[in-house]
Amino acid sequence: MFTFVNMEETALFTKLFKDYNSFKNSGISGRHIRQTDIQNLLEDLEEEFIVKKIGESVLGKPIHTIQFGNGPIKILAWSQMHGNESTTTKAVFDLLNYITKYKDKTLVKSFLENCSFCIIPMLNPDGAEAYTRVNANKVDLNRDAQALSQPESRILRKEFEIFHPDFCLNLHDQRTIFSAGNKPNSAVLSFLTPSMDKERNIFPSRIQSMQLIAKITQDLSELLPGRIGRYDDGFNINCTGDTFQSTQTPTVLFEAGHFPGDYQREETRKYVFLALISVLKAISDNSFEEIDYRDYQKIPENEKLFNDVILREAQTKNEVVDIAIQYKEGVKDGKLQFFPEIEEIAPKINKFAHKEIYCENKKIEINGESKLTENVIVNKIALNGVELPLKCE
Repeated sequence: MFTFVNMEETALFTKLFKDYNSFKNSGISGRHIRQTDIQNLLEDLEEEFIVKKIGESVLGKPIHTIQFGNGPIKILAWSQMHGNESTTTKAVFDLLNYITKYKDKTLVKSFLENCSFCIIPMLNPDGAEAYTRVNANKVDLNRDAQALSQPESRILRKEFEIFHPDFCLNLHDQRTIFSAGNKPNSAVLSFLTPSMDKERNIFPSRIQSMQLIAKITQDLSELLPGRIGRYDDGFNINCTGDTFQSTQTPTVLFEAGHFPGDYQREETRKYVFLALISVLKAISDNSFEEIDYRDYQKIPENEKLFNDVILREAQTKNEVVDIAIQYKEGVKDGKLQFFPEIEEIAPKINKFAHKEIYCENKKIEINGESKLTENVIVNKIALNGVELPLKCE
């Protein structure tokens, strides 16, 4: 697929993968990551890093930066712009653990000597608390880059203007629905170099971000075969990545996706950590410049081909059907929960599923009813009277 594979670097990432638990930050886990969950971690970092409060959210929660490194290449990264997208936040704290533990090693020394870093670990603490995509004013911060109507958007823009980065890393999660291309492989990681105009022209700064993404994919291809995707690059100047890319600042969008069975995204965070190491290494040693940017286009594009659960060939009151179920995430009684909802009922559903159940024409009842309806939360499901477990652990 790619023009060249560096076996030495492949060995590096294989070792990092094997050693991951030795520097994983055990103080943060799960999906519902709030500002209170990272406050102690930020305080612990103050001995090794410069931690600053740079503003407050709509509801007055603090927003911080973590700064380190003394090099001429400036890298700005931000996570949890969407409050319910926390996997990259976990990976950021894994990265900081790694840097602290191995600061005397050649790789980390290269980061610190060649680059200066500014990381906002949680841009949307109100959304993180409520586990919502939007902020407390119900505004999607990733559509507010031009209007700058929200304090969180203005904080990010101000940091961009003060820090004046050479590269930007925009860190997100994506839903379980995405595949890496048209194959039955869920996208564990996806990347995007945002467009700079409606024509999606390829300018020099965009070529650099394409090279960086191709380099990440090359580095992780053996550890994550067939599970790295490329996100749609339709232009929207209101999006932060498109806005920053339009200033000719190479910008890489990360999308942490679904590893099979990993709804808490503890496995996915490992691969996000590796991707962060890859991109920092590529920037600090300029190795990305050796990559053919056209390799970026060889990465399979994301498609929406997955449901969480599909029940195959179930006998309803009137016919035999497939039933697609998608988990809806929400906080109830202060705890994140996954609610199975019927998304589609059809004679045949031509999608893949993270879990398939073959019903073999057995009689199905959902919530005690054999007449099924879409957009209904599933509390109980039974085949020939035998209840099926559908909880998402």
